[in-house]
Amino acid sequence: MTDQELEAKKQEFLDIWDTHVKRPGADRLRSYLLADQNDFFTAPASTRYHGAYAGGLLEHSLNVYHNLKAYLERERVHKVYGFPEYTEETIAICALLHDLCKMNFYTVDYRNAKNSQGVWEKVPFYKIDDRLPYGHGEKSVLMIQFFMHLHREEAMAIRWHMGFSGPEDKGTIGAALEMFPLAFALHVADMEASYFLEGREAI
Repeated sequence: MTDQELEAKKQEFLDIWDTHVKRPGADRLRSYLLADQNDFFTAPASTRYHGAYAGGLLEHSLNVYHNLKAYLERERVHKVYGFPEYTEETIAICALLHDLCKMNFYTVDYRNAKNSQGVWEKVPFYKIDDRLPYGHGEKSVLMIQFFMHLHREEAMAIRWHMGFSGPEDKGTIGAALEMFPLAFALHVADMEASYFLEGREAI
């Protein structure tokens, strides 16, 4: 991703945030994301899977946002599945912040690998450096609520957005997805982004 592409995606994120997220504390959380000591807008989304490059987390968050909006615009999810209507603010918060836990989570290290000429050289790679070991979805919920209140279904959606790919008891995951339709929708949006929209680039 070029610097220009990264800057454009950052501006898109901020435009969505400024347009839709108005609840108390939103301005403090926005400032926190932009603070020099935080890498939300330049972090990868993973070490070696989807979005494993600078800006991957930002790109993934935007992809999930657009996927979630598209899913919730389907007539079927309301008329057949019985989903309620969700506000633009709720959609933005859940999608844009579901992986907030990945901010300041990865660091760059180096390892030896052979290049295309068969010569050994040091190449960079991302590794995990978890400074707040509090899980995944639950960690994002915790971090958000340092700054602003989450409604119950928002918190549940972010907590359970990994769906059955998470390590928790499958019965608990199934109950959460059934009780909180937004959690199911966010999970679908997340999987669509990870498997169909995103790939890997060298860091």
